Amino acid sequence: MSENRKVHFIPPRPVKRQKRVGIYCRISSNSMEQLDSLTNQVSALTRLTASTPNWLLVDTYIDIASGKAKSNRKAFNRLIKDCEAKNIEIVITKNISRFGRDTVEVLESLNKLKEQGVRVIFDQEGLDTADTDSELMISIIESIAQAENESRSANIKWGYRRQAAQGTSKLYNRKCYGYENDEDGLLIIKDEEAKIVRLIYDLYLRGLSIIGIKRELEKLGIKTPTGKEKWSKRTIDVMLSNEKYIGVVRLLNAGENQEHYVSENNHPAILSKEQFEAVQEEKKKRSNVVKTEDGVQRKSKKYSSKK
Repeated sequence: MSENRKVHFIPPRPVKRQKRVGIYCRISSNSMEQLDSLTNQVSALTRLTASTPNWLLVDTYIDIASGKAKSNRKAFNRLIKDCEAKNIEIVITKNISRFGRDTVEVLESLNKLKEQGVRVIFDQEGLDTADTDSELMISIIESIAQAENESRSANIKWGYRRQAAQGTSKLYNRKCYGYENDEDGLLIIKDEEAKIVRLIYDLYLRGLSIIGIKRELEKLGIKTPTGKEKWSKRTIDVMLSNEKYIGVVRLLNAGENQEHYVSENNHPAILSKEQFEAVQEEKKKRSNVVKTEDGVQRKSKKYSSKK
């Protein structure tokens, strides 16, 4: 053995403790499109966990729940309990909207997890509670949530417009007094109610006021659209202006200066066009509101009928 030989003791390197990771995913329904989205969420986040040193995937939490506040999220609640039990140290989710249904819920959940020392990562936004100041995180989340709400609202409105333009909107066949839906969801005339509609228009053209029609209907024992014995003036007035009774439906009609969609011959008519237009002309004559160059003014006398 050489006299210059030296033996050194090399202590073992401490094994870095693996961080226990939980993946949270949420979809709003079990439709094929949503299930595909779920598969993509789980796959992407699993790859992210596997490619990060010292991360250990412990569990995947999946909810099929709508964004409505009262919908139950069993998996999310289980995730919170596992975090409180120190079984999970890092939570990864696709984005803020998947983690919570509104800004308040997101912030409440983040605060709860922060108290447990749990790190939360939003993959899509690139946000990490370990690297982001709390106040800044709140500001970012609120701005992102607002942008998502505006985008969601714009998408919904665009969908309504597209369906209205294509004639596929179910709103074209939304029933009212005098109509019902057939097996295919299309509007058909409800004979007994249609007789009452014709009677109301006939009484108006005979000179009765809305109050006079109300009294006549109640005297005849005719029930309101909601089954009540007393008719409201508003109900009768709306019926006297409803184009649906001549087979016409207007959608997205927000005013004279706004674009909208009109479906003519949308369904069987209860009234003739001539009778409907005659009532509209009569309503203008009886109205105590007139439009002048100075704006809207009221007449000194109101129409009344003693009939």
